[in-house]
Amino acid sequence: MSNWTLLVNLSLKSSAVLALAWLVAFALGRRSAATRHLIWTAAWTVLLVLPLFSTSLPNWPNRFANALLSSDPGLTFRTAAVAGNAAKPPSHPPGASIPAVASAAAQPFDPRRVAVLLWAAGAVLAFAHMLFAYASIWRLRRTATPAALDHAALGIDSSVALFETRHGIPMTAGILHPAIFLPAGSAGWCMGRLRLVIRHELAHIARGDAATQLIARTALSLHWWNPLAWIAWREFLKERERATDDLVLGTGATASEYAGHLLEVARTMQRVPVAAGAGVAMARSSQLEGRLLAILDSRVKRGHPGRWAVAGTLLAALVLATPLATVRAQSPQERKVAEDPGVAFRVTSAEKDPAKIEAAADGYEKLGKLPEAQKLREAALAIREQSGANSPAYAEALVKLGDLADRRNARAEATEYYTRAVAIGDMPATVPALIRLGVFALPDSTETAKAYLLRARNAAKSGNSLGRAMTWLAFVEERDPASSAEVESLYRSALSMEDPDSTDQALTAEMLARFLRNNNRPDEAAVLQDRAKAIRRTAIAGLYPEAVVSSSVLRVGNSVTAPKLLHKVEPTYSEAARAVKLQGSVLLKVVIDVDGRAKNIAVVNGQGFGLDLKAVEAIRQWEFQPGTSNGTPVPVEAQIEVNFRLM
Repeated sequence: MSNWTLLVNLSLKSSAVLALAWLVAFALGRRSAATRHLIWTAAWTVLLVLPLFSTSLPNWPNRFANALLSSDPGLTFRTAAVAGNAAKPPSHPPGASIPAVASAAAQPFDPRRVAVLLWAAGAVLAFAHMLFAYASIWRLRRTATPAALDHAALGIDSSVALFETRHGIPMTAGILHPAIFLPAGSAGWCMGRLRLVIRHELAHIARGDAATQLIARTALSLHWWNPLAWIAWREFLKERERATDDLVLGTGATASEYAGHLLEVARTMQRVPVAAGAGVAMARSSQLEGRLLAILDSRVKRGHPGRWAVAGTLLAALVLATPLATVRAQSPQERKVAEDPGVAFRVTSAEKDPAKIEAAADGYEKLGKLPEAQKLREAALAIREQSGANSPAYAEALVKLGDLADRRNARAEATEYYTRAVAIGDMPATVPALIRLGVFALPDSTETAKAYLLRARNAAKSGNSLGRAMTWLAFVEERDPASSAEVESLYRSALSMEDPDSTDQALTAEMLARFLRNNNRPDEAAVLQDRAKAIRRTAIAGLYPEAVVSSSVLRVGNSVTAPKLLHKVEPTYSEAARAVKLQGSVLLKVVIDVDGRAKNIAVVNGQGFGLDLKAVEAIRQWEFQPGTSNGTPVPVEAQIEVNFRLM
């Protein structure tokens, strides 16, 4: 899910939570202020955990959510492939370096990205203001003078500190170590007013208002742009003060006397200090009228929920947040159509020819349906095992399963299949396995890698397999600066053996170009790089030849709506790119056809070393809700950016 979609969905969900909290609080209008404050506290708690739950919990597809929630409608779709650096870089001659990765093509103005940046900037400013307020409280506590008052006479516990400040209003602050701050003028107050003010601040401490304010203020900083959040914040503060007033009145204070003292404190109140933003202030003028009316109204209920009621309400809020966070937009048309789980089983049960089963597996792999291909290849392997577990056909079947596991990033499983294959013997069928095992061994042992690659070179008779083995041998030899001439000879020998239009030749050309560039021969490198790009462009076009007639392709605007991404497969890293530590972006230009598939795929900005093909392979498996023109599905032009980076 993109940042924009996450932000929109969280905004809609949080607005729903706040609206629900307002309705519940309104329905509880005849109940106590403490009960309504608990409802608002629960709502703020849900808003605080929603982003965490939404990014950490699995999505719950819901066909009804699409009426409200967003699902990535933009024309530039982005994804990322992240991989650990499984291969150590080769040693280069002094002064040489790995060439800089080409940057992604410039992207058009995207108002959604601007909106996300504006939200992030506002959230940062809100958090900065909150942190500044808490820093001010910390500084105030260090510089304030301990109040020369009788703690015991005022009912102050020894765990609560009492300070006198030069200006400000009565307030309390601190969660673990609470403190009460009184203005300097409080020394002249009568004992009755002083006792009521202290009772009010002690009531805040007993209620844990400093902790609930931190929760609400943090959630407000994340939802600063939402008017409902500011309304909720105002109601939260109002009900908190009224609930605290109710506690004071519950200690036996006379309503008229308490209201009079509150009014007098507010009348003489000086400018509200910045620290009040992190503290719990007693008398804010904006809340005063409503508080006085509530204090003097004898019909108001002044009860307080018990601890179990508080715990139950907060637990119910978290339970509500969990399914709400996992809901994502998906209509019935957008749901990924599941393949009949019995198809592969019926094929393997009825068909006894392993070659036909493997051909079916090839088809599934081309469609990106790897679980089905896995099942078919395992069935073919079982049949071939009955004919001879040491045959080249059986070894080749193991190699194919290893390739499939490697494509799924199941390195351990791939290694097991490859090891079983090469244990049968070194033969042309096991050359790919020997090469892969050699590449896998590169990060840990150069000698082990070289041994596998030498075996592959000896087992390969000619052609692309031999050229690929020699290319990786050259890469291993690059680690020795003294082998420069031998390295170039290996690369050029590989080029001479490989099919001029094969992806193997493209990789060898890229490897040699990188080597030449690192040895200050950029002109020769550029020729090879261009040659590799042309080969890869042709190869990609040949792999996926289906196309949409260009004259029928439309762009979003006027009556044409944008396609929506429904299902995404993350690209994987190519071993060559991982080995040379290549990072960068691949930008593809595609047409989202009426069947919801990407076609006419063209590489606008590529990286080579197999990353372009990896990007295309993944994008081919994406599913879209097609764009429409006046309600009719139409092919729409789009861009897809794939970011490859190493951890």
